[in-house]
Amino acid sequence: MSSEPLRVACVGMGWWSDVLADAMKRSDKIRIVACYTRSEDKRAAFAKKYGCRPVATYEAVLADPEIEAIVNTTPNDVHLPTTRAAAEAGKHVFLDKPIANNVTEGRAITEVCRKAGVVLGMGYQRRRESHFRWIRQQIDAGMFGKLVNAEANISRDRLGKIDLSSWRYQASGMPGGVMLQIGIHYTDVLTYLMGPVKAVRGQFAQLVLPGDNPDVASLILEHESGALSTLNASYASASEYYLMNIYGKDATAYYDMHNGLRLLKRGEDKPKAVAAPTNDTFVEELEEFAAAIRGMGKPEVGGDYATVSLAVVRAGILSAREGRRVEVAEVLKND
Repeated sequence: MSSEPLRVACVGMGWWSDVLADAMKRSDKIRIVACYTRSEDKRAAFAKKYGCRPVATYEAVLADPEIEAIVNTTPNDVHLPTTRAAAEAGKHVFLDKPIANNVTEGRAITEVCRKAGVVLGMGYQRRRESHFRWIRQQIDAGMFGKLVNAEANISRDRLGKIDLSSWRYQASGMPGGVMLQIGIHYTDVLTYLMGPVKAVRGQFAQLVLPGDNPDVASLILEHESGALSTLNASYASASEYYLMNIYGKDATAYYDMHNGLRLLKRGEDKPKAVAAPTNDTFVEELEEFAAAIRGMGKPEVGGDYATVSLAVVRAGILSAREGRRVEVAEVLKND
């Protein structure tokens, strides 16, 4: 079992590739040795910024024995071919969410990695935030009693900040718009805290941003336990905002990005602040991926879960389109 840093190549040079590369530079467990994107200028700039080798073709990346894994930030619709090629070349894959644009491709990605015996790690960093970890610990300890309801909001201001030529803001590249791009983080956190989602009702709108994709979306999630959650996601708000309130029979947790985490127990008059220090969620998930490759554990979020997570959002999209309650099982069967 090697204690050497994991040697990775970054594939796909967009703004998110830099976010993950910055995190890898904060770790001594991972070393970026190469990078590839189709644009020669972009890969040269990335190589200079992160001190790695620019590689002219993806095939050359996969043929390089020095490279153990790829960090894949390519567009959703090429996650399957890029991951399949990597897996067949024996390279492990870290893939940012969503796993794909449909369930069929999500399953295929999971299966090609399983068949090749390579580790597939998925980028779902929000669930790792210390406030959500604390809430989960207290749920497991029984503090909340029966969970009954939750409400969440994940909003950003994208007015004047989007590039309509980017796949991230096109219906073909990111079907479901804001809900698939960022809302999926909080469908994941709601699943992590409240349990699996059985059915979804969705409503989507395009109100402020140009283009052809929803910039506002709302879901009602029906959990297998019977609890209900609501999630609002927006790119049309005046500012960035995150909210997650978890309601149990015996206690309620309130979190928002401005006021932090608070807890209110049954019988108390006011919520009390809970200390939840900021943690480096990106480094944590990437180091977990590296450890799994070295034979120590497995990624918390892998392909099977990521495919179900995608199905929750896909159920919301179908619900909004057809005006009905959609069970996640239906999407897992037909999407």
